[in-house]
Amino acid sequence: MSDQHRAVAIDGPAASGKSTVAKRLSKSLGMVMVNSGAMYRAVTWQVLQEGVEPADSEAVIAALQEMEIVCGVDDGFSDIRINGRLLAEELRSEEVNNSVSKVAAIPEVRNRLVAMQRAYRASNDVVMEGRDIGSVVFPGTPFKLYIDASEEVRRARRAGDGEADAVAVRDAQDSQRKTAPLKISEGAIVIDSSEMGIDEVVEAAHRALISLGWK
Repeated sequence: MSDQHRAVAIDGPAASGKSTVAKRLSKSLGMVMVNSGAMYRAVTWQVLQEGVEPADSEAVIAALQEMEIVCGVDDGFSDIRINGRLLAEELRSEEVNNSVSKVAAIPEVRNRLVAMQRAYRASNDVVMEGRDIGSVVFPGTPFKLYIDASEEVRRARRAGDGEADAVAVRDAQDSQRKTAPLKISEGAIVIDSSEMGIDEVVEAAHRALISLGWK
């Protein structure tokens, strides 16, 4: 991993707005935006395609070992291919929503994908969003944000996007897992987006980065 490239770590629970903030920040800062959650969703989608039970960690690990996973960049945004197939809309299905936390809790899955996430920084300045970016993927970066919002607001956002996953259940799964749980990493600035529009959140994120030493 190159020390010449900067990393902005954005963590937060489901539907907090972190993905939208990451996209907007990456464009304004001229950096590559990496959606780490899409990587876990892609593995989950492939596991489901193969008829593997997501809660069966041994079966998931066996399937993972046979997967060809290729992460790239297209027009400033990360993309992912599994076994040659570019995945996008498939990753937002209800079935994937309901299973991704189980797959993401498996240490072997996280280890493989974290290594791929770190590899992005070897050749790019990155804005990466997820749940363990500041605590695990890039613990040494000084630029850490945690985007939060109330459960009620996040549930409404999910419904507005046509998705019905229970954010409270997802929060519990993500924060209570043994490997790389969702948490506010040391040194992160917390931004509560509950009562803010996206422009306000992005502006707050810019101010936070400056306060953290961004130049």
